[in-house]
Amino acid sequence: MALSLEFELVTKEKDIQAVYDHNIDAFSDSPDFKWNLQEIKNEIKGGWELYSVSHEGEIVAALFVSEVDNGLYTKNTGLKMHHQGSGFSHEIKEFYEKLAREKKLDRIVHYCRIDNFRMYSLNESHGYRKAEKPIDEEGLVVEWTKVL
Repeated sequence: MALSLEFELVTKEKDIQAVYDHNIDAFSDSPDFKWNLQEIKNEIKGGWELYSVSHEGEIVAALFVSEVDNGLYTKNTGLKMHHQGSGFSHEIKEFYEKLAREKKLDRIVHYCRIDNFRMYSLNESHGYRKAEKPIDEEGLVVEWTKVL
C-alpha cells in the first residue's frame, strides 16, 4: 500500500511548538499520552525522536521513536477523531516497519495503554506479540514486540 501520510522528523524548537499547538485540542485529554509541551521536550531529551504525521497538510498524529539495543521502540498519540477508521493507523505501523528495516534493526517494540483495545487489535493484525505483564508500576502500559 502506498502511504498517503507524510512523516516528518521534528527537531527544531519552533516545529516542536507547532506540533504541540496544532494538536493540543486533539490530544490534551488523551489517556494514552501526556500531551503537554514540557513532556514532549522531556521525551526528546530522553532520547526519543518526534515525528509529525500529516495528511493533506493537516497534522493527524505524533509519533515517538527510539533506537535501543537493535530495536525500534515506538509510541504514538491517537489519531484525530475524524481520521479514525481511515487506515492511517495501519500506515503508521508500516512506517515503523520501514524505518526499522532501513536501520537494519531486528525488532519493533510498541507501547500502548492496557485499555486501548483498538491498538491491541491493530498490533495483533500486524504480527506483534503482547508481553505477559504491563511494564509500569501502575499496570497501565503494555509492551508489544514484532520480530523482523
